Amino acid sequence: MLIELDGVTKTYGKVAALRGLSVTLPEGSIGLLGPNGAGKTTMIRSLLGLIALDAGSGRVLGMDIRTSRMDIRQSVGFVPEDECLFPAVMGVQFVAYAGELVGMQSRDALQRAHEVLDYVGLGEARYRRVESYSSGMKQRLKIASAIVHDPRLLILDEPTNGMDPAGREEILALARDLSHAKGMSLVFSSHLLPDVEAVCEDVVVLGRGRLLAQGRIDALKQPHDRQFEVRVKGDQLAFAGRLAARGIDAAPTDDHLLVQLPEGTRSTVLWETADQAGEQLRALRPRRSTLEEIFLSALAEQD
Repeated sequence: MLIELDGVTKTYGKVAALRGLSVTLPEGSIGLLGPNGAGKTTMIRSLLGLIALDAGSGRVLGMDIRTSRMDIRQSVGFVPEDECLFPAVMGVQFVAYAGELVGMQSRDALQRAHEVLDYVGLGEARYRRVESYSSGMKQRLKIASAIVHDPRLLILDEPTNGMDPAGREEILALARDLSHAKGMSLVFSSHLLPDVEAVCEDVVVLGRGRLLAQGRIDALKQPHDRQFEVRVKGDQLAFAGRLAARGIDAAPTDDHLLVQLPEGTRSTVLWETADQAGEQLRALRPRRSTLEEIFLSALAEQD
């Protein structure tokens, strides 16, 4: 098992950041969701042994988060949200130093630094000072420093926050490749639900320091009984008009219609309508819950 937490509690004064949090996470790519103050950052710090817990226990990669803090930090890569770069240092020096911090020999760390900088697309900028990097380059540099020791687990805290669309897609592509091609497990903490869905297979939703929802994203996306996504060959708006004449709502959405069947109406009416008009259905599938709906539903249940 990748991560196990049992009854983890952490308070800051009168504020309870984590309230008896218990969660078990499998290997793979896991999205960590929750509004501000949900406890995401505190959970990450607990996993890394950066804070002392008030109560509870846990294991990361089989190592105890109370007694094996240094071993965990040497086995896990971490990309913090905050900028953590040293000025007047070249990119390759920064990454090599990160390797030395987790126990690599200087020569091995430098060699590996060159390799991971090529991998993240910073090979040509390796000898530039880090303060001259763009925001997207700085984020890729942080990822390079976090994977220099080839960790089994990489934790990314808001890795695309504040980035332009092109830089954001570069980070998402890197995260997907690390997880799917390199076999590295990820904990991807973000408030951007499309980013989590683009990278992750599983999701954990926190709220007020408690676990609200957990599971595979595909499994959590339940089909809706009377809502269907329909695509026709021909004029979709005209088909929507024919459905409206039968008392069926059909709203254009991207390249398909979102159809809401009335209570007691079977989906065969869609085929009948198309057949009578001499049209062809190209796609007909039940609409499934979006990750946003799952997230909002989980938050609503805590109130």
